[in-house]
Amino acid sequence: MQVIKADVLGFCFGVRRAVTMIETELEKNGPLCTLGAIVHNTHVVESLTEKGGRLVHGFDEITPGEAVAITAHGAGEEVYSAIRDRGLRIIDTTCPIVRHAQQTAENLVKEGFFVIVYGEAEHPEVKGILSWTAGRGIATQTPEVEIPDGTTGIAVIAQTTKNPQQFAQFAERATRQFAGRVSEIRIVNTTCPETGRRYQAGSELARKVDVILVVGSRSSANTRKLAETCSATGVSTHHIESSAEIREDWFTGCVRCGVTAGASTPDKVIEDVVRRLKDKKGE
Repeated sequence: MQVIKADVLGFCFGVRRAVTMIETELEKNGPLCTLGAIVHNTHVVESLTEKGGRLVHGFDEITPGEAVAITAHGAGEEVYSAIRDRGLRIIDTTCPIVRHAQQTAENLVKEGFFVIVYGEAEHPEVKGILSWTAGRGIATQTPEVEIPDGTTGIAVIAQTTKNPQQFAQFAERATRQFAGRVSEIRIVNTTCPETGRRYQAGSELARKVDVILVVGSRSSANTRKLAETCSATGVSTHHIESSAEIREDWFTGCVRCGVTAGASTPDKVIEDVVRRLKDKKGE
């Protein structure tokens, strides 16, 4: 069985930057706490925890004087204020692409728009983006939503990990939904090009193989979407978190097996999967 990796897979720039920032900080200044998982990958979180990056979920878990890391998903304005009010040092690993989406939302509100975010309302990144709208925004995955009375303009942006084509479809539906109800509709594509490249590479690989494995944590929105993208081609698709989940019966009659991975999946985890596949088939 031939094992083929996608042309683009694994850590994106934003994730690699965040992990490097935390590792550098731990080496230079010792233990710190991360306000949530730095990225949505259990292997990364466990590795950073072993090095002294303590995961916390609220300010009541933070010891006075500790350094606090903002995750790559970003945070709301109120989180920064709370950290400053407590006199804590901030290590801000927010992905630059996410930060751009936050600034875009903030600026659109200042221009008078009500912001519709195409995304998962409970996702940390989306919650952070909405915080910068000062209550003048909503997150949804369907455009059939209510907007405040008196709204004269809406702006449509996206969770950065969303598929660009699906965002375009959403924006088109939103335009039809609100045409005639507001005087202006503005569409701003805030999807991440790195994530889009992974979706494209995964889709292309899926069409060339008999089975494809998508590697990454199930808590990762972009990895779940990558698995959906591959599955949509009709190929047998399996979303796994590590090589331990590989099953022999997936490969009956398989000649070519593809491997791709989400933007928060470490290189080592990907290579472990590739090695396990080759060992299973005696290559």
